[in-house]
Amino acid sequence: MSKQIHVNAFEMATPGHINHGLWRVPGNRRTEYKDLAYWTDLARVLERGLFDAVFLADVVGTYTTYKGDRRAALRAGMQVPNIDPAFVVPAMAAVTEHLGFAVTSTTTYEPPFSHARRLSTLDHLTRGRLAWNIVTGYLPDAARNFGLSEQIKHDDRYAIADEYLEVVYRLLESSWEDDAVVQDAADLVYTDPDKVHEIGFEGEYYSVAGPHLSEPSPQRTPVLYQAGTSSRGKGFAARHAEAVFLLPRDDAQAREEIADLRRLAVEAGRSRDHVKAFVGAEVVVAPTRAEAEDKVALLKEYRDVEGHLVLFSGWAGIDLSGDDTDSYLEYKGGDAMQTFERMWSEGSERKKVGELVQYLSEPEHDKRFIAGTPDEVADRIEEMIDTTDADGINLIQHLSPGTFADFTDLVVPELQRRGRYRTAYTPGETLRERLFGAGNARALPDHPAARFSRAAAPVG
Repeated sequence: MSKQIHVNAFEMATPGHINHGLWRVPGNRRTEYKDLAYWTDLARVLERGLFDAVFLADVVGTYTTYKGDRRAALRAGMQVPNIDPAFVVPAMAAVTEHLGFAVTSTTTYEPPFSHARRLSTLDHLTRGRLAWNIVTGYLPDAARNFGLSEQIKHDDRYAIADEYLEVVYRLLESSWEDDAVVQDAADLVYTDPDKVHEIGFEGEYYSVAGPHLSEPSPQRTPVLYQAGTSSRGKGFAARHAEAVFLLPRDDAQAREEIADLRRLAVEAGRSRDHVKAFVGAEVVVAPTRAEAEDKVALLKEYRDVEGHLVLFSGWAGIDLSGDDTDSYLEYKGGDAMQTFERMWSEGSERKKVGELVQYLSEPEHDKRFIAGTPDEVADRIEEMIDTTDADGINLIQHLSPGTFADFTDLVVPELQRRGRYRTAYTPGETLRERLFGAGNARALPDHPAARFSRAAAPVG
């Protein structure tokens, strides 16, 4: 039986997320990101399309690598201005019953105690539909925003993240027993004090006494997403991640990265099937090939190439604004996203600066860009999933909510016809159960969070 395809909607509370300049396209609602109606309307579209979750990216700094300042990022609306994505989740949850919500937050700058309470709050309010996308932060001025004189080194950020996760696990999993809240009106006892525990954590980076302030939420620890595919990032993902987001150069790289992540997960004592892989994909779909080509032409007309150069410069830590376009990119193992630094500086796809600028100016060059009829798009998505061993896609938007509405109305029915996509949600399931089966609302037994659990979860 062919693998069922999972789909996340990749979003961000900002005018320009991955594709830049498109906030100017007539009918695009990107500039409404500050309005609750934008988010509730989007949530309804995604629930109608039976999406697994909306994946909300975030940054806590601006992109300053390109030309050495943030002016180009501000001009392009390139992930700035932005608002905190956590605050739009309750509004979306209120108008849906099944859609999941993956919220990005960094382990480098916010204390784990306050973040753990936010996770429990959102998991309660969504009735167990929450995921946390764990990032360590890669923008230099984010460090300065939080009182540091310079950015913490790449691998050191992951060392901090490992300890951060242990603190969060202890707070979410072991501080409160399942039956601590008794609500005994006769004896005037809301919570049994003997069933609430301090965690008494003392580590290299954190000292947290506890107890956690929230009673156990449906999942306790939310589903854990992670996007790091550097050497250090993959090791971290193999230990902690339940869903990994990749932006590979092509299917071959995706297949290699997914196989490596699952090998590392097994070495870490986990099942290979307990790490779900989502590959980024961009889809332009229309009833006919001619209509799809017209849509692509519109996107190219409004595409802001400098905005894309700002984005890639920040991701890779390489300034692409220089005049020396005939030089090859050189991998230096910097403190930004090492995966993107390496992507175009090594191997057969190594590119000169000028070649990369041209590449970024034409969306069709991207192997993850899919344009065509519903049948053609479904063919390519199936190929992407089946040749890479991915579990699903993160659908990268162009127009809001147009990209997701088109996918819902045109691609979903075709994938359903082929038996590759759900035809209904399962009532009452948590997000973790959607990924790993009924009865698995809590951290799976081979996950490190389960070491601290007061209620072990069965494996389906």
